[in-house]
Amino acid sequence: MRLFAAVLPPENVTAALGAEMAALKKLPGADRLRWTGRPGWHFTLAFYGEVDDGLVPDLSARLERAADRTEPFPLALRGGGQFGHGRALWVGAEGDVRPLRLLADRAESAARKAGLPMGEHRRYKPHLTVARSRAAHDVRAYLDALEDFTSPTWTVEELVLVRSNLPKSGVPGEQPRYEAVARWPLGASG
Repeated sequence: MRLFAAVLPPENVTAALGAEMAALKKLPGADRLRWTGRPGWHFTLAFYGEVDDGLVPDLSARLERAADRTEPFPLALRGGGQFGHGRALWVGAEGDVRPLRLLADRAESAARKAGLPMGEHRRYKPHLTVARSRAAHDVRAYLDALEDFTSPTWTVEELVLVRSNLPKSGVPGEQPRYEAVARWPLGASG
């Protein structure tokens, strides 16, 4: 199954982001972007790709320990950025992002120790993808609009293992489906 570790924002935060996205979708050229729907709004901590079912129990146990060793922390969505000359438009994080980066490192380490090939380690850049484009796209107007965006702050209290079900219908614009496979509270050992 195709898996990744993530932090999921709560409903009040996705509602604020939804209002901001509705405004962005009215900007010129917005129809040339593939907008990510609410079910796809998450902070990916570590992407695992296809994981053999036999490795999931060990990965899960290691992710549980990673969550247990990480205290809850405040986070908000703030501003925006891009990757690949507008191929990905994202909203960033505000607050004490050190624990978010630490949790991402621990999620990656859990996978390596469970035997998953993770490739080259890269410094974690907190981002929540809101739109994509197959070609380079000028996203300056969207970045300008996102400059003053800040969501409500919430306390991140769990690490989630998410299964990504890729579209199979071939219908243009169809989004992947995401389902939480497991959830672990942060700082459970207190």
